[in-house]
Amino acid sequence: MNDEPDSPPTASPAQMRAIARRLVLPPVLLAAVGVAAALWFVLYGMNGGGSKEAALADAGECAASAAIAPKLAGLATGDIAALAIEAQPKPMPALNFSQDGKPVDLASFKGRTVLLNLWATWCVPCREEMPALDRLQGAKGGEGFSVVAVNIDTARLERPKTFLQETGVKNLTFYADSSAKAFQTLQQSGKLVGLPTSFLIGRDGCEIGVLAGPAKWDGADALALVKAATQD
Repeated sequence: MNDEPDSPPTASPAQMRAIARRLVLPPVLLAAVGVAAALWFVLYGMNGGGSKEAALADAGECAASAAIAPKLAGLATGDIAALAIEAQPKPMPALNFSQDGKPVDLASFKGRTVLLNLWATWCVPCREEMPALDRLQGAKGGEGFSVVAVNIDTARLERPKTFLQETGVKNLTFYADSSAKAFQTLQQSGKLVGLPTSFLIGRDGCEIGVLAGPAKWDGADALALVKAATQD
């Protein structure tokens, strides 16, 4: 019988602080990094990281992503070297947002590979990254793959669309979460610290990898990774 403890969540407190240095955080969320680190200790440092029953359930639900993750690990190089591939993919949390003003949730994208990106108009690296995400959607978007870039501005809600126009976006659908609950959910689960952050999600709805900070998503490295991630 294997008595080894279950693996801890993706980001430890120290890792979260290191990631925060690469990201842009609004002032009201800076203190939340410390809160999230404390929550990590309470939930995982004291109870060993959760039950083995839950881990087994995740393994069954995420079998497809677990099979492809090792193939992608060697492709996280160059422009996307910061992409951390999960050794044991887990289901993404339930996330709700809007698509051109209509309610939608992350679960509705099951069946296709997704690059989920969280961004805001006050995030300077997001402005630099957005054209590359748009070109990736133009090159690879379709029934098998989508870039889902979710804006989390909570005020002056006319600004996000202006932001997209100013950055020359032509291919991305406008997704938004003016409540920022999606950000908070990911933050509380230890998966996200600041913006931008991108999640590579398998067709089974499980997290294959996460990249904290901006990346050249239209470069040769990213295109090769997406091609491999969407192959049967």
